[in-house]
Amino acid sequence: MLSLGTRCALPVLLLLALGFIAPLIAVLAFSFAEPRTFDAFATFTLANYAEILSPGNTTWTSFAWSLGFASATVSILAVVSYPIAVGLVRVFGRWSSLISVLFVFPLFISENVRLYGWVLFFIKNGVLDGTLKLLGGEGPNVLFNPGMTLFGMVYTYLPFMLFPTVLGLSLLPRDVVDAARDLGASRFQAWREVELPLAMPGILIGMLLTFVLAAGAVAESKIVGGQSVIVITHDIEIAFTYSQNWPLGSALAVLLTIVIGGLTLAALSKLDLDRILGRK
Repeated sequence: MLSLGTRCALPVLLLLALGFIAPLIAVLAFSFAEPRTFDAFATFTLANYAEILSPGNTTWTSFAWSLGFASATVSILAVVSYPIAVGLVRVFGRWSSLISVLFVFPLFISENVRLYGWVLFFIKNGVLDGTLKLLGGEGPNVLFNPGMTLFGMVYTYLPFMLFPTVLGLSLLPRDVVDAARDLGASRFQAWREVELPLAMPGILIGMLLTFVLAAGAVAESKIVGGQSVIVITHDIEIAFTYSQNWPLGSALAVLLTIVIGGLTLAALSKLDLDRILGRK
């Protein structure tokens, strides 16, 4: 007979099976189906993976762009988020809650709407260009290039890096840093050898979350980047829609999942989740 805890967990396990595991199995099955067919379990072939791995296939360029953008987004946000997190934890005091709400509020608005807002701001005869023309100048032509794709990702995923970093810093005992200073450590030494290592679990969670989201991003490349480069999620979307080649799209999705999953497991192996959750 199942224990009470197991019986209580059954609805959650069923939900995970239906909402998470079943779609993954379906995508995996489709990736081994004949190209341009819709029967996932009737045939078994490696033709889709062979097409992706063929020498003339440009899909790996899309993979490289996606992972490159994700890595650059994480690197920039790690630098940008840390001083903001320090301010929220130690400096802003009673204003911290209000400032946190300001960072969270954009998440209540559709990502596409916010990105189109930037397009209207930067586009020719838009907000910036029109304002500068009134002053006798002219707005810069910055839209629809890889740099704007990166800008869109940094803007979109800032909260996902910021708040785990705030969590990591909030778990840092301040008296440990003060003790290091009392023992003769300089401010930089105390930060490098005490503060940063103790806050690193929260920072790594933010980096992991940001990387996973950014690697699967597509709206930024389309809207503010003008598809100046093609990311892997765009290839997957095209395979499932215009090309009607679900097996190829599934194979691309499986490979992307394997890459992101491997990096995720590598990052999780470095996290002390018990300490983050307050367990002994």
